Amino acid sequence: MKRTYPDSVSAALAVMGAHIAALNQKDAQALAITLHFPHHRLSGTNWKTWETPQHYFDDFLARAGSGWKRSVFEDIKVMDASVEKVHLDAEILRYDTNDELITRFRSLWVIININGVWAAKVRSSFAPK
Repeated sequence: MKRTYPDSVSAALAVMGAHIAALNQKDAQALAITLHFPHHRLSGTNWKTWETPQHYFDDFLARAGSGWKRSVFEDIKVMDASVEKVHLDAEILRYDTNDELITRFRSLWVIININGVWAAKVRSSFAPK
């Protein structure tokens, strides 16, 4: 029988909630807390690594575009979990300043526990940028 690791899943979902809240509040410091660095992202076939949080938020704003206002996790599915790692499949919606949908895409998030801190380490996304 497969174990569900409810504590790990709860911690991973809390990271996702904190991440989207910090993103929408444009709080770069709070956003960085939801990510382990170096942090990695595969979008299409483009691999990006941020060694430190300093440029992460500016890079996000450039990817999202000048009309971006907010993002939403529409759907998050737990793919698998262990004591120290959770794989999440998330559908992300980005909205512009008129609250119109800019884009929607799916993204695989790997949330891990390092020294008692749960945060995202790597993502693979079907985002347009």
